[in-house]
Amino acid sequence: MPILENRRIVLAVTGGIAAYKSCELVRLLKKNGADVSVVMTAEAARFVTPLTFEALSGHPAAVSEWDGRGAAMPHITATEGASLLLVAPATANIIAKAALGIADDLVSTLFAARRCPAAFAPAMNERMWRNPPNLRNIEQLAEDGSLVWGPASGGLACGDTGPGRMLEPGEILERVIGFFSEKFLRGRRVLVTAGPTAEPIDPVRILTNRSSGRQGFEIAREAARAGAAVTLVAGPCALETPAGVTRIDVETAQEMRDAVIGHLPGTALFVSVAAVSDWRPASAAAEKLRKTDAAPEIRLVENPDILAEVGALNPECRPYTIGFAAETGELEKRARRKLEVKKADAIVGNRFDLAAGSERNTILYVTREGTENFGPAGKDEVARFILRRAAGSLGR
Repeated sequence: MPILENRRIVLAVTGGIAAYKSCELVRLLKKNGADVSVVMTAEAARFVTPLTFEALSGHPAAVSEWDGRGAAMPHITATEGASLLLVAPATANIIAKAALGIADDLVSTLFAARRCPAAFAPAMNERMWRNPPNLRNIEQLAEDGSLVWGPASGGLACGDTGPGRMLEPGEILERVIGFFSEKFLRGRRVLVTAGPTAEPIDPVRILTNRSSGRQGFEIAREAARAGAAVTLVAGPCALETPAGVTRIDVETAQEMRDAVIGHLPGTALFVSVAAVSDWRPASAAAEKLRKTDAAPEIRLVENPDILAEVGALNPECRPYTIGFAAETGELEKRARRKLEVKKADAIVGNRFDLAAGSERNTILYVTREGTENFGPAGKDEVARFILRRAAGSLGR
């Protein structure tokens, strides 16, 4: 079941140009299973009409206690049964009201009377954000238990550049999902490799493979949602860094190996998902090889075996280690052999021809105790399955 399924979220929209982003936020929350209701300040309704939010959410959008729609006392009833009150965009004005307990319109009164946790996504001019009273108000909200998501830095509507941009709707969605996710890896450090590697033949050509990196990125994303401190070592792939994840970009297998070994100390779980090239050219040409030249003879040498190197470390001090076996046949036999040869704690076997480039996967989770089948399922679900199995082993 999606994490936001049957979650009721009240979205409070206040008067800033970023209010237009809240339309997309409603759509994303709904797409992920949430039931969304919208309340607005009168100033917000100057940027986006209540009818727009009503059409997107499927519920009337309340602007005032006195508009005659819905319940008689919306500031009391709006958050009954709600899982989260999300203020986005959160202007300096509403932040000040919430921090000081001022309740003089529907949104501020709703915050004072809420029956659920609250989160703020600030959006304002960078000078307003840095204004000492505003920063004190932010600290007060955090001290009182509210969450503050953002702001981001960048170009602002006024033409200035700096902190003050509301997080993008996709980033806020990720924060919401993370808020509701079970923190079964809280306090753990997780290291993940993902994507292909690229071994240069000359300055233009490379030796690589078809790995998209998606499954590794989903494992990093789900580990962060589960409360872990996550480092993702990524080969060349065009995927956005998951929220809350520290990303290290590499190209070659040697660079990936060095990054992994350098980040092993203190790591509780290592998930080696990357499709690392087994071989590399013994030497790369200094200049582009020309078609007019004779066909080059490329001598290949073996790349470092990252999974085997980590598996060979003292089990008392190395992390719990999971490797991947992307195969085209005899999946279980080859996954179990890889488990023994690489001295890993678990191997995830999957059919490369079915998983590469797809958003779904079917896996075998192979340990010395046995084999479990999982899927077909979304790669996010596969990631949660793998991490829960690993967390159980960490607990033991």
